[in-house]
Amino acid sequence: MAKTNRIPLEELEPYLWQSAVLLRNSIDAGAYKQYIFPLLFFKRLCDVYDEETVKALIETDGDKELAANPDYHNFMIPEGFHWKDVRSKSENIGKALVDAFKAIENANSDKLEGIFGDGAWTNKNRLPDRLLKDLIEHFSSKTLSLENCPEDELGQGYEYLIKQFADDSGHTAQEFYTNRTVVHLMTEILKPQSGESIYDPTCGSAGMLISSIAYLQQNKKEWRNVSLYGQEINSLTAAIGRMNLFLHGVKDFDIVNDDTLRSPAFLENNKLKQFDICLANPPYSIKQWDRDAFESDRYGRNFLGTPPQGRADYAFIQHILKSLKDDTGRCAVLLPHGILFRDEEKAIREKLIKSDLIDCVIGLAANLFYNSPMEACILICKKNKEVSKRGQILFINAVNDATRKNAESYLEESHIKKIAEAYANYSDIDEFAKVVTIDEVGKNHFSLSIPLYVKQNSTNPIQDNKTLKECFEEWKNASDKMNVCLKDLEKLI
Repeated sequence: MAKTNRIPLEELEPYLWQSAVLLRNSIDAGAYKQYIFPLLFFKRLCDVYDEETVKALIETDGDKELAANPDYHNFMIPEGFHWKDVRSKSENIGKALVDAFKAIENANSDKLEGIFGDGAWTNKNRLPDRLLKDLIEHFSSKTLSLENCPEDELGQGYEYLIKQFADDSGHTAQEFYTNRTVVHLMTEILKPQSGESIYDPTCGSAGMLISSIAYLQQNKKEWRNVSLYGQEINSLTAAIGRMNLFLHGVKDFDIVNDDTLRSPAFLENNKLKQFDICLANPPYSIKQWDRDAFESDRYGRNFLGTPPQGRADYAFIQHILKSLKDDTGRCAVLLPHGILFRDEEKAIREKLIKSDLIDCVIGLAANLFYNSPMEACILICKKNKEVSKRGQILFINAVNDATRKNAESYLEESHIKKIAEAYANYSDIDEFAKVVTIDEVGKNHFSLSIPLYVKQNSTNPIQDNKTLKECFEEWKNASDKMNVCLKDLEKLI
């Protein structure tokens, strides 16, 4: 049996995390990703380049000049800027890294421009030569070639690292990490198909796009002909997303760093480009956005109305709906529960409901948003609903279908299967799912609050392990709902 140098996942994960441990006493946890991801990506590119060179030398009978030809490589590493060149440095290592990053980006400008970010590598107060040397020696302890570490396995290790950074950095996590079990549920519901285009307007580290590819791979469907598109306002996070896709072996993608509401990146004939699928977890209820510009949006994204300044949720929803193809377009959007019933968005919500674009509303358990006890929901919309579903909305109450661990919630496979099957069947399930006509929703003043439609049996008490903070948040949400009901009642008197 041939000897293998394959790195098992249980060995890869602590190897990757140890790099962050080396930084722990020098920089804030929220900045780990700014340095670890570029180093990991640099090491991977160089190791794969070396692997390709060995194969090229065999094919060219040892001709080194010919083996360096771009035809034998996916990426080029310019001479003098390889990992081993930086490793040989004992001083001014930060500058050597910056020079190598720029050289590689310039040599692969069509694929890698700006991918290494703009970390303060030459700041010796933050990153002294000693620390950078330790990091480089640590990463040098393993060869991250494709043979040793296939794309799917390194991708898993990368996702592990993202999750660890999210756990370590607290409030900064949501900008680049969404609960992966919820993402899995969203892809199970939308069921991506070979050849489709998939879009995430607030893509973070590209986890939702990668989940779509994983769905196709798991179902043994062709995935290399799927086109992925993403936009991300944070430049570092956008770079992390691009690295993530590369490390997962995805080639056909376009990730743009810009503000989706202010400057949508994907256009065709001066209109928004349209996609088969959109998966998204927009930043919830942001207050700092250009409402005035959206009010006269040149792309017609305010077709339902202009959201209040303090809550941009329905601006993202309308952008997503405008970005869906008329025939196959469908979306799953993870949102705060308040979008279902808040009074200040009632007029917009009423138009959305009457448009018959909403296919399903899924209420999820608390704590699925990072570092927040708030409840989340998934809004499923379709541009071309099946005839049998038209004029109807399926409500699924899955607030109790989650596993709680260390003050966080996540979905197990059994939860995902239960919710996805309820959506696929599109029929009533006692205390869990209810098909409701748009007329019935209208009678409830166009509130999408799930308990209005999916009734719970009060004789089956549920054990409550919520923290004080979570109880307060739940009370606040209930108070908001009560205020909405009182205002509706006043209108009837």
